[in-house]
Amino acid sequence: MVDKDMQTAEKNTDVYERQAAFYDAIYAAKGKDYQKEAAQIHEVIERHKRSKGNRLLDVGCGTGGHFPFLSEWYKVEGLDLDGHMLAVAKKRFSDTPFHQGDMVNFSLENQFDAVTCLFSAIGYVKTVDRMQAAIVNMAKHVKPGGVLVVEPWFSPDQWTAGRPSAAFVDKPDLKIARVNISELEDNVSIIKFHFLVATSGKVEDFTELHELGLFTREQYLQGFEMAGMKVEYDPQGITGRGLYIGLKS
Repeated sequence: MVDKDMQTAEKNTDVYERQAAFYDAIYAAKGKDYQKEAAQIHEVIERHKRSKGNRLLDVGCGTGGHFPFLSEWYKVEGLDLDGHMLAVAKKRFSDTPFHQGDMVNFSLENQFDAVTCLFSAIGYVKTVDRMQAAIVNMAKHVKPGGVLVVEPWFSPDQWTAGRPSAAFVDKPDLKIARVNISELEDNVSIIKFHFLVATSGKVEDFTELHELGLFTREQYLQGFEMAGMKVEYDPQGITGRGLYIGLKS
């Protein structure tokens, strides 16, 4: 007899895998290139890393979009707080180790030659104190000579409340419209996505709320200083949002 909880978990995984496919289609339509980004991240790591190994931990990994490409150079592991996202990632990459935890306080036995936190996942910690605690905690998991690479979310002066945004997918068997209006509350950007999705014989709509903290460059740099790391800042980065590269002595 199959356990009911297991059936529910498998059903939820299927739902989130289907939604992950929607998101992949949206970001592809917006021009996101995981392969190109992975190559750029590899170049950054190779330019700064002094440790001899090739172990990489991706924090806030989501469903693991960069993993097929980063795995060309590294023994990759992933960590995320969201169990649904991890369930999809584990189904996609069954041979990859995954961990569930909060970037602010997770604790793994191993250290890594590179720790990455990409796609602005750092913004989900919401407050300055938690952002800086996350940087300190991630740095603890970096080997001496290793690097910590953090892709930031927007800074307070880059975020404009009340601005409408939209993304569209127009494939023969999949139509998606995703719209939102940017909101702001106490230095937290609020994004409520409204999805309208049409597949063969079915139209559905749902909403998804995202809240990300808006941090200044000085606040990020202070976090790396608290972690005892030397830090370089690349204002362009891999997607135009910038990149912080922490070096561990």
